[in-house]
Amino acid sequence: MSLAYLAHTPQERSEMLSTLGMQNQKQLFDPIPQSLQDFELQLPPALSELELLRELEIRQAHSLPVASQLSFIGGGAYHHFIPAAVDTLASRSEFLTAYTPYQAEVSQGTLQVIYEFQSLLCTLTGMEIANASSYEGATAAAEAMMMAHRITKRDDILVSQAVHPEYREVLKTYADATGLNLKESSLSDYTTNMASLQSADAPAALIVQYPNFFGQLEDIQSLANWVHERKGLLIVVMTDPTVLGLLEAPGNLGADLVCGEAQSFGNSLSLGGPYLGFLTAREVHLRQMPGRMCGLAQDQDGKRAFTLVLQTREQHIRREKATSNICTNQGLMALTATIWLSLLGQAGLQELSTLCLKQAHSLAAQINTLPDYELAATGSFFHEFVVKTSHSLEDLFAWLNAANCLPGLKLSDWFSGLENQFLVTVTEMNRPDELKTFVDLLAAYGQK
Repeated sequence: MSLAYLAHTPQERSEMLSTLGMQNQKQLFDPIPQSLQDFELQLPPALSELELLRELEIRQAHSLPVASQLSFIGGGAYHHFIPAAVDTLASRSEFLTAYTPYQAEVSQGTLQVIYEFQSLLCTLTGMEIANASSYEGATAAAEAMMMAHRITKRDDILVSQAVHPEYREVLKTYADATGLNLKESSLSDYTTNMASLQSADAPAALIVQYPNFFGQLEDIQSLANWVHERKGLLIVVMTDPTVLGLLEAPGNLGADLVCGEAQSFGNSLSLGGPYLGFLTAREVHLRQMPGRMCGLAQDQDGKRAFTLVLQTREQHIRREKATSNICTNQGLMALTATIWLSLLGQAGLQELSTLCLKQAHSLAAQINTLPDYELAATGSFFHEFVVKTSHSLEDLFAWLNAANCLPGLKLSDWFSGLENQFLVTVTEMNRPDELKTFVDLLAAYGQK
């Protein structure tokens, strides 16, 4: 890694490493996989700003545009269409105000967006309250877990193994730091194994994903009944809530808290961030909701006005009593999501969800007819599904990548025993001719 563009002096870097108890920079980066450490941007020696921009423009010109690749990657980050009007409206000063929402008289634009964002999320998820937003999906899930702990006064948390593996890692980090006992259920045909839950006595919450990481649709109603019989809460995580254009709202199926990632609401993939977490709940749990909430009021002239109606002030002055210490909202991302949803409307979201569903099932049916390929799961899915192949995934993926095709995610990166299986995601951005090309490529590899 080149240090030419880092502002810290060698002495400052040495002092920082010493404070961390490390001898050198290599120790600092040891937790990063070696394959990522080996990446080298190979920039020339330090350049002026003008020279550096020219260098990067030249490199960008030689890069392969994403649009020229077939991509079937999802698993928590989704490529949906973003109308040009979204960015235009999101830059309007009527809504994008830089000032803090604490002083309502100069922040009506921001406050209105927060209020509309909360209202849209409650409508979609079937819940009664929503906070202004969270950092991203995984931390929103962790905040929901901590809410359940505070509400039930219990320490045992159950999480389905079908929840996104990276979300489960974040949940474990929070649980380890706060003394919670996090237990994972096993899988049954790529969904939550209800039988593996029976040994649990009185969990604070059961955390499941809808649709789950493998694209399968969990029986949310049965899971809600099971955990409610034990006086616990059901937390439903969603990584692509655009599916709510067709699927029943989790709140209508018995969920107590619904949270997840709203990147797919008009926010670009952006190399992994910034993203937009959301957290919704029943109104009875209002006082345990982290972050801030905006409400509708009247000004002194009787006109409609927006203002903050709830926030846990302890996060500022008594951190040990706070419901959360990282509950600021992703204002720009929430603004983008609100505009995107408003432009689509109910009919537009239904049309988008229908298109994703139909194209995914069409592709799955075609792949399932190919020799050496089959659908791994037998349950219902939405727009993601697991493909099993007799080929080596390393060789297959390398061959497809060379053909400008990104076929999906290798499940062996997270799950042992799934070495020849990969997760395929289809959105409205995958044209019918691209689906055919993908099927043809898979077939051609088996014949080569």
